[in-house]
Amino acid sequence: MASREDILTNKIFLCAVLPLIKTIAMDDPKLAKKFEHAHAVIQVSAKDPEAPEGKVATHFVVNCGEWDCHTNKVTDNAHIELEFKSIETMNAFFKGKIGPSTLPAMKGVAKKPAVFMAFMMTLLKMSSLLTATEAPEEEEAKKLLVKCYFYLLSSGISTLNKQGHEQIHNWTLKSPDRVYAWAVNDYPDISAYIRIKAGKSKAGRGVYKRALPFFTMRFDSLDSALGILMGTADMLEFTKTGKLIMDGAPEFGAEIGNYMMMVGDYAR
Repeated sequence: MASREDILTNKIFLCAVLPLIKTIAMDDPKLAKKFEHAHAVIQVSAKDPEAPEGKVATHFVVNCGEWDCHTNKVTDNAHIELEFKSIETMNAFFKGKIGPSTLPAMKGVAKKPAVFMAFMMTLLKMSSLLTATEAPEEEEAKKLLVKCYFYLLSSGISTLNKQGHEQIHNWTLKSPDRVYAWAVNDYPDISAYIRIKAGKSKAGRGVYKRALPFFTMRFDSLDSALGILMGTADMLEFTKTGKLIMDGAPEFGAEIGNYMMMVGDYAR
């Protein structure tokens, strides 16, 4: 039986990391081209005797370059499936411990080989982005990486809350209706948020438009964002120099920063 920490780690991969495949496949022109004429249901799963369907999974429905992502949901109609033998081996694989014991069974490859190869290329692209130790030089690569980090953090914090992570769930239980956001100056399309209220949470992509967020962690540039997100810069120093701006309720910056690190620990 998987431990509590293994389950939380797995939910981060299913609900926050794997959905980034959709973002990358649709935002990267070279990868997007490979899915222009694709029609496929693609699933990443792990066997779990405790789950109702005997496995846990996230699956994608791809239709001519348009992607629908169904997080933490199993389908019996996958054309292509990467099936891990356990939650633990799936976690190990996505944490970079790749070897004979952690490789998934690959089903349906012969039926849709081109789609399978395109999906694996996208998966590898995601892995290279999230494991990078230095910021990319190209503008488009920086934008994609920051976007992925923002989506990962907002979805990751919400996922941990929904899974009953003690510290995060206690935070949301005590909270009125509030929105916390991440943004970069001059890049409105690169933003994300989480809305919390009385123990409930919902992650969102883009700018929250219904009201001004209670708190926004705003960066003056893509490079400044990557410095904090990749852990190569000091948050206090960036705040002093204006590279990181705490909009709305700055006293909550340290708290959000702590939850961001929690998500990072589970995802790495």
